[in-house]
Amino acid sequence: MILAEKIIKLRKQNGWSQEELAERLSVSRQSVSKWESASSIPDLNKIIKLSEIFSVSTDYLLRDEIEEELPVAVGFADRDENIEMARPVSIEDADTYMNLIEHTAGKIGLGVALCIMSPIVLILLAALSEYQIIQITEGMAAGVGVTILLLLIAAAVTIFIMNGMQLDKYEYLEKETISLDYGVAGVVEVKKNEFEPTFKKCIASGVALCIISAVPIMMVAAFDLQELMMIYGVCALLAMVAFAVYLFVWSGMIWGSYQKLLEEGDYTREKKLENKKNDNLSKVYWCTVTAIYLGVSFITSNWHITWVIWLCAGVMFAAVCGVAAMLRK
Repeated sequence: MILAEKIIKLRKQNGWSQEELAERLSVSRQSVSKWESASSIPDLNKIIKLSEIFSVSTDYLLRDEIEEELPVAVGFADRDENIEMARPVSIEDADTYMNLIEHTAGKIGLGVALCIMSPIVLILLAALSEYQIIQITEGMAAGVGVTILLLLIAAAVTIFIMNGMQLDKYEYLEKETISLDYGVAGVVEVKKNEFEPTFKKCIASGVALCIISAVPIMMVAAFDLQELMMIYGVCALLAMVAFAVYLFVWSGMIWGSYQKLLEEGDYTREKKLENKKNDNLSKVYWCTVTAIYLGVSFITSNWHITWVIWLCAGVMFAAVCGVAAMLRK
């Protein structure tokens, strides 16, 4: 195990972020990031300081062949005694997984976007038929619109199933404790740092699109335009939200792949243990939410409003998991 990997491992065992370790060493976060990606090496004074902070010897940090001297991790003292052995991940496994995520993230993002955009044709045809802009009956407009809606959802589900099957064998990365082989952590850290600016731009752009998506409807209401313009505004809203969600899913999946391999963010070892306990709860919850969404949408035909159910469900899920954790305690 090289110095870069030892710094990463010891930092995570203590539950510190790169910023927190940098503060303890009186250096910048970028310096810690360079050490962990093996693009630079800390000087002797910093090596000594690292040994004091982590309660290990300088020999352990500097000599690659020494891998046994591990301090008691502050962040994992209250772990379950029956935790399983860490599952090894080789450089080939990590590289194959990251490439697969890059290949499937866009497709899954497209599938989610198709689900959001699926009612657009139905809404447009119904409006155009009602205002006699196109010469078709309301029944025909509804039939064609629903058919296209179901075809788009079927295409999205096919995308989810086909790509999900490819990712199934890597499901352990988000559920089990892993141990990266020699050099893997440094490679992943470099790729993560390279992708970080893109990830931040996608999140910022997606949030901006979600906010702007309401502008067409607001403009119609402000200038008291005809109802047909309101329908066009709703379709524009759905299209912009769909593109925003595509950005969230695509960038989030790639960023999440790095976090899973490095056991950071939502995939720390403590959170994996907690998520295992919430597995069955999650399945029941999201199946129920899906049933409610489809039921309310078909009954009311307010597809331009019912998508809010997903936003509310996402916020509520965190609360439900929190309540479940308190009940277990």
